[in-house]
Amino acid sequence: MLIRTVRMTFQPENVEGFLEIFNNSKTKIRGFKGCHHLELWQDHCQTNIFTTFSYWEDEAALDQYRESELFKEVWGQTKVLFAEKPRALSQKKIEEVGL
Repeated sequence: MLIRTVRMTFQPENVEGFLEIFNNSKTKIRGFKGCHHLELWQDHCQTNIFTTFSYWEDEAALDQYRESELFKEVWGQTKVLFAEKPRALSQKKIEEVGL
């Protein structure tokens, strides 16, 4: 399982536009082959910073999504709204942490 986070900082005036794009595409992304989970997080203090948190079957599944027309459409609409370059990380879970 591949865990992917993408931290995105938007121009404050573009936050609503981004949320509309996300809400219009989240079901399609969640239904994409190899995607097991997708969440959107908003920074508590800087409300123009968001992070997507997703689980992918493996790197090949993520790559297939990134090469898809869906990704090209969603990313094309989203990237023009950024205030800073986004930061993407691909990670894997090593062990569960008990609290």
